[in-house]
Amino acid sequence: MTRLQVCGVIHLKPLPGTPRGVDSFDIVLTAALVDAHALKEGGVTIAILENFGDTPFVRGRVEPHVVSMMTFIARAIIEQTGLQLGINVLRNDALSAMAIAHTVDAQFIRVNVHTGAAWTDQGLIQGEAYETLQYRKQLGSSVGIAADIMVKHATPAGRRSLVDAAKDTVYRGLADRLIVTGTATGASVDWQEVADLKRILPEVEIWIGSGMTLENLSQAIQYADGVIVGTHFHRDTDIHQRLDMERVRKFVQTVEEFSI
Repeated sequence: MTRLQVCGVIHLKPLPGTPRGVDSFDIVLTAALVDAHALKEGGVTIAILENFGDTPFVRGRVEPHVVSMMTFIARAIIEQTGLQLGINVLRNDALSAMAIAHTVDAQFIRVNVHTGAAWTDQGLIQGEAYETLQYRKQLGSSVGIAADIMVKHATPAGRRSLVDAAKDTVYRGLADRLIVTGTATGASVDWQEVADLKRILPEVEIWIGSGMTLENLSQAIQYADGVIVGTHFHRDTDIHQRLDMERVRKFVQTVEEFSI
């Protein structure tokens, strides 16, 4: 049995210059590094860095200072922890994420809407697969693209199945990996849908992007290649608290036990 990949999430505090930003950049950086070390010491080797605190998110490109700050933080995390890093610039700024990832030698970016379109609290977001892949080629980059299908906190524009959306995202959008989520942060996926997706697209790498707990870990191991664990790793499963190394360690150890 192939070991399930476990990816943590470093949820940045609101960055200075964003609507809810009240802390200095040094405070934001320190908090991110604390969380990164908690993941590393808990046994996680992969993490996604995202500007989670910058709500309300912009629909298009983020401002230049967000890119600068995230690049600085990402580089510091990699240098201090050696974590393999993914970059997610919310809500859907794949070009900025690609620029950051390429600059700091991150492994991949996460794109909420890579193909198709979705109604969100930011309005209608449309995928920009061509622009993202063209920019990656322009940079001469090998950064991977992990694309959500029917992403959380969104309603797909038009009627289609999860499988149809997945096929378009992989075969037409050329994503390297698919991410399946529930309806919101911390919400579980529909495991039957995940099982069907893996059966129909067995060659495609599928990660679970929300709602992971110890209780549903056995299903993830059966149907998925990786899990992105966010809420569950926070102290008391409160996303506004810091990451809890012991929660991380227990989850990773349980994955290892399943893999024996």
